[in-house]
Amino acid sequence: MSTDLRGRVAVVGVAESDLGQVAPGLTHFDLMGQATVRALKDAGLKKSDVDGFFCASSYVPFPTLDVAEYLGIRPRYADSTNIGGSSFVSHLLHAALAIEAGQCTTALIAYGSTQRSDGGRLVSPTKLLPWEEAYRPRYPVSMYALAAARHMHEYGTTREQLAEVAVAARAWAQLNPQAFTHGRGPLTVADVLSSQMISHPLTSKDCCLVTDGGGAVVLTSAERARDLGVRPAYFLGGGEATWHRSISQMPDLTTTAAVDSGRRAFAMAGLEPADVDVLQLYDAFTINTLLFLEDLGFCAKGEGGDLVSSGRIAPGGDLPVNTNGGGLAYCHPGMYGIFLIIEAVRQLRGECGERQQADTRVALVNGNGGVLSSQATALLGTEEALG
Repeated sequence: MSTDLRGRVAVVGVAESDLGQVAPGLTHFDLMGQATVRALKDAGLKKSDVDGFFCASSYVPFPTLDVAEYLGIRPRYADSTNIGGSSFVSHLLHAALAIEAGQCTTALIAYGSTQRSDGGRLVSPTKLLPWEEAYRPRYPVSMYALAAARHMHEYGTTREQLAEVAVAARAWAQLNPQAFTHGRGPLTVADVLSSQMISHPLTSKDCCLVTDGGGAVVLTSAERARDLGVRPAYFLGGGEATWHRSISQMPDLTTTAAVDSGRRAFAMAGLEPADVDVLQLYDAFTINTLLFLEDLGFCAKGEGGDLVSSGRIAPGGDLPVNTNGGGLAYCHPGMYGIFLIIEAVRQLRGECGERQQADTRVALVNGNGGVLSSQATALLGTEEALG
């Protein structure tokens, strides 16, 4: 795997829009606009600097056209790759390649959704394939429940261990004033187990939030980043992988394509799991965190349950995971991947207040799309991490 991209491109601006349940009348376009204005201000750049645009959406079929028109930008390079919630982590790699190739100089990645205001439904509901529709699954939770049940069967993972993921996420959210569940009190394993069963073995507390929200990320060359007066988060490596679309075609319900995307990202970065200081993992459901910890090499297959119940991923642990509260406790507006990047960059900059991790030099983000269908992994680092 080539390491030519390592340290050549940097994230220089990140921001969220208003989160939670936004003011009546605001659209997903408005949330992308809010986040874009804030991210450009964070980077010290202007809208006219943007010449590369990356966007995925469940609202419009041509997001790079519709959103660019709304924002008033005319990019010379555009990418609307949509592989679900992992799209925006994928866009990091695509943007780095485009900048390095000279196709653009300043890349904007944007996303917005008013899923909560729209009644909690996905705007473009996925049509089940005929061989799955007969079983009347609740899309997508039943698919993740299937993976959880199989992991429990094969490795002895318990519902209590899955619950520990939600408990840790809530503990992190208590340290994040922007989190949807901030100030709602701690969550216990008993609370998770006694909450409404949605699709066995997953209860409502094993499932992500449904919120409104948007985010934006700005990248440019490392050389230019050093002149902007911000602390860059350098792109160290990235990888993508897809193994299936429908859960019935997943080769092994206990192993995801993060095995491949993670291996590719680590190879490009010249790093290994022991080098990572913080992890931002797409936790649409509690089983996700456990699977990705295993598949990315932070523990052996089957040992994720023991890892998450050890306290290591919670505040005070030595393997901090989803330090903003994650999709389980911070926000989850339909497609969560862009928020992984935002939190990783803030941790690398030292901007996270109570939840800030000391001496953070390398952050890993892992996006997930569909029903464990697509995986995208990226490693970001400070200047010290470039070695």
